[in-house]
Amino acid sequence: MANPLRGEVIKLYKNLLYLGREYPKGSAYFRDRLKSAFMKNKDVTDPEQIKKLVARGDFVIKELEALYFLRKYRAMKKRYYEPEK
Repeated sequence: MANPLRGEVIKLYKNLLYLGREYPKGSAYFRDRLKSAFMKNKDVTDPEQIKKLVARGDFVIKELEALYFLRKYRAMKKRYYEPEK
């Protein structure tokens, strides 16, 4: 019997992999760290623990989105506003 949370975990992995393309240290660095994090938890079978790990992954997604938004905001600010003295 397949785990019903398997699809959710795969979806999380794909979303993180997609977001990691623009990571400041490079996509290869992010991909390696992501793979090691998922491989570290590959033997977890408890549904409650899997849900906690997926929730943590969702938190990481939100943090990455905030990081990218802030980076884009700073770039726009540099282009259109004079430097503060």
